[in-house]
Amino acid sequence: MKDEIRLFSSESVTEGHPDKICDKIADSVLDEALRHDPDSHIACEVCCTTGLVFVMGEFTTESYIDIPKIVRSVVEEIGYTDATMGFDCKTCSVITSIDEQSPDIAMGVNNALEKRMSEDDIASSVGAGDQGMMFGYACKETEELMPLPISLAHKLTARLTEVRKNGMLTYLRPDGKAQVTVAYKNGEPCYVDTVVVSSQHSPDVSQETLKADIIEHVIKAVIPKDMLSNNTKYFINPTGNFVIGGPQGDSGLTGRKIIVDTYGGMCPHGGGAFSGKDPTKVDRSACYYARYVCKNLVAAGAAERVQLQVAYAIGKAMPVSVCVDTFGTSKFTEEQIVSAVNKIFDFRPYSIIKNLGLKNPIYASTTNYGHFGKSFLPWEQLDKVDEIKKELGL
Repeated sequence: MKDEIRLFSSESVTEGHPDKICDKIADSVLDEALRHDPDSHIACEVCCTTGLVFVMGEFTTESYIDIPKIVRSVVEEIGYTDATMGFDCKTCSVITSIDEQSPDIAMGVNNALEKRMSEDDIASSVGAGDQGMMFGYACKETEELMPLPISLAHKLTARLTEVRKNGMLTYLRPDGKAQVTVAYKNGEPCYVDTVVVSSQHSPDVSQETLKADIIEHVIKAVIPKDMLSNNTKYFINPTGNFVIGGPQGDSGLTGRKIIVDTYGGMCPHGGGAFSGKDPTKVDRSACYYARYVCKNLVAAGAAERVQLQVAYAIGKAMPVSVCVDTFGTSKFTEEQIVSAVNKIFDFRPYSIIKNLGLKNPIYASTTNYGHFGKSFLPWEQLDKVDEIKKELGL
């Protein structure tokens, strides 16, 4: 129906959220392995609770990794430096349980089906580390070609961390969340309907002060003035109190924030998490590559909104399917776009890793405030725009 208003919400969490503590530790362990052995195969899982961090997984690496040192460094950087917060980098226990990668998985990763069938191309020598379907997405709603609700939610949680660490709001503590509801009219974002912010805080601040400060120094500092109105609804710490937080308030686990990490629910998710996994795990690297493809398609003018699905079989280099949806925003058929994509982009794991430089220790920088939309990451680069325009005749 014309002029129909549709509300869509996305959330983000701060670096002090217990799940994100675990993600950051896992990615920091991965970076340390890759720093000394770029061919490391790492699957690192982390969980945490009051006074305890448990690191487990399958590692095949020539690197020496001082896991307790990494854990304490990450927890200290986040800001849990005082036992009164229920979690302290100096006193928390660190338990590890590490084994080697399964030889059955390694067989398919290191010796792909195509190689076993005598294909000579080196890019066919590395098989996918798992089966599964991965999604990428891009749209013209923001400068970084991300959906507006998740973009604003990430900016709010990043701002919560900034004002805590720079001393502007000294009573804030590391744990926190934000949620933004954007109103869409005819598919275009037109205003912010609701903002929810929950931040851990010291017990000596009043809720009135906290609410006024967060609206003024966090929300209004992030959300454009023309997107807010007198009708915008604000819910600040709606439970009324958030003193107990972090691992004391809730246990944490890697991979529980997959929608926060991606597009805020604006497109489907295959189910695979990112943090702690080396790039032979296609549920990480192929999601990055799918974003890379979609962002370049939108930047080239092939469509205003693009979703791409790619699916793999474990141990096989070539994907079993590539599917594109432009939601009626392109003058090209989806078959034409898929044909162009398959000519320009190589979805085999070896090529993805090589083309995006995924053996570099870059992963701790991806952990917080979304894995997409950060201009410095290799999958955010717009270096295929001219090729797409040439192939499609744009």
